Amino acid sequence: MEVVDEQGRAIPQPTQENKRIIAGVFAILLGALGIHKFILGYSKEGLIMLLVSILTCGIGAGIMGIIGLVEGIVYLTQTDEEFYVNYQLNKKGWF
Repeated sequence: MEVVDEQGRAIPQPTQENKRIIAGVFAILLGALGIHKFILGYSKEGLIMLLVSILTCGIGAGIMGIIGLVEGIVYLTQTDEEFYVNYQLNKKGWF
């Protein structure tokens, strides 16, 4: 089955490199540290989450944990195709 985007272009089908499950689980469990961002290749975003958690002596970790929880739920509720297009093909950094 061929998937097309809003402009009618064919979207490549997800391969074994689709990291939806692993990124979603890490986002829920270790979201405050930004590990899920590093898994997806978003080094800048992952470093931001990690530094906010560490440099605020854990105060910012609560906020980063909530962001990670929300992102994990978003990752896991999307289909493989949606996740692939949004986070691996289009490199959507946040939510």
